[in-house]
Amino acid sequence: MKHTVNLILEQRPEVLERVLRVVRHRGFKVTKMNMQLANDKTAGLDITVESERGIELLTKQLDKLIDVIECSALVHHTSERLVS
Repeated sequence: MKHTVNLILEQRPEVLERVLRVVRHRGFKVTKMNMQLANDKTAGLDITVESERGIELLTKQLDKLIDVIECSALVHHTSERLVS
């Protein structure tokens, strides 16, 4: 199952590594990632992840990180089909 997680982060060199470590340790696979600097102190990160586990397992752990200002699961994707 695919989920999209939207994060607002403090801009620090190690923040992306911390986020990806939590994603990996919780058994999720990153399938898409987009990061933009919002201003001098914050950045927005959208991650699409895939796993059979509940997305709450990941969002609760990400919310505990000191560099994470806001964390939310925005979209719940079902399997996608290509129609020809």
